[in-house]
Amino acid sequence: MDFALSDTQRMLIETVRRFVREELQPLEQRVDDEGALAPDTARALQARARALGLYAVNMPAELGGGGLSTVDSMLCEEQFGHSSDILVRRAFGNVYDALLACEGEQVERWLKPAIRGERTCGLAITETGAGSDAQAIRTTARKNAGGWVLNGSKHFISDAQWSDFFLVSARTGDKEISLFAVDKDLPGFTLGKDQPMMGLRGTPHHELFFDDVPLPPMALIGRQGDGFKLAMNMLGRVRLALIGARGVGKATHVLEMMIEYAKERRQFGTRIGDFQMIQQLIADSVIEINAARLMLLNTAGMMDAGIDARDWISMVKVQASETLGRVTDRAVQVFGGMGFCKDLPIERYYRDARVYRIFDGTSEIHRGVIARNALKRGAALFDVHR
Repeated sequence: MDFALSDTQRMLIETVRRFVREELQPLEQRVDDEGALAPDTARALQARARALGLYAVNMPAELGGGGLSTVDSMLCEEQFGHSSDILVRRAFGNVYDALLACEGEQVERWLKPAIRGERTCGLAITETGAGSDAQAIRTTARKNAGGWVLNGSKHFISDAQWSDFFLVSARTGDKEISLFAVDKDLPGFTLGKDQPMMGLRGTPHHELFFDDVPLPPMALIGRQGDGFKLAMNMLGRVRLALIGARGVGKATHVLEMMIEYAKERRQFGTRIGDFQMIQQLIADSVIEINAARLMLLNTAGMMDAGIDARDWISMVKVQASETLGRVTDRAVQVFGGMGFCKDLPIERYYRDARVYRIFDGTSEIHRGVIARNALKRGAALFDVHR
């Protein structure tokens, strides 16, 4: 398999890298200090990204998106990982693949406005009793003469404050889950309290409450009962991008800082990068990041080739999230007291990294998936050619 980058891909990476370095990274500390991103700043970032063709790069070109392949999208996502979550959301968009199931009037009401950046979509699947177990949701949508009536609640909903509509999973039968597009301004829809996090400062995580929310028939995305399938297909891509690619990007960014500090910091008259123990921390980080990156690109290539990559997505999710955790921990050790100090961003990266092993399925859940599938196939190594 050829992992060499084309000239076009190199130009794409450099364009995104420059935007992140010049437009986003200078804002990171202010967002962390204030816990929010000013709306006018957010709109300006989005406008500049759209002008460069960097908004909604995962969406088809004929609908106004970037039209990138999975591999090219992941190359962009890795560069996105070099900055903070909320800045990436505002600059590059968060347009979920499940919206491609929109038909007829749904396309003009939700899909195209999301791609153009005129509307922001939030993903509302998680509930207090249904985190990694997405089938355990209790939110219901009952069919009536006028469409549907939605009842229930969601929590830990990222970007809820910014979003003006949501993709909401709900039970439409005892063993049936469907997906709905729910506008924020509907009667009975309440935005609950923000749930402050250890990291990811600036990205709100709200509760949502639905009390007899009336939904028109067109709110159903895809067919009735297809919601779980749509959600799982969408979350596979989300895991590969937000955890896999951005995790690799964040780990790379932290490693770059670690290396520069090891070359400059001196102890006992010697730069610390010459100490073998420090070299081991750097070497282990280089090895693990490159292993995760190759696994990421291999998985993206499988998806572009139409190969079922669900097992590999789980492997990437575990590898990238845990690599990020180890690299940021090593960085704190290399920076010493300054790594624990808020005067440098290492402390922030350490806080932000911790949730990667939890959201979009914990490491334990994905290890279970990997093990069960390996036991079924009779081999620990998944053969992509079968």
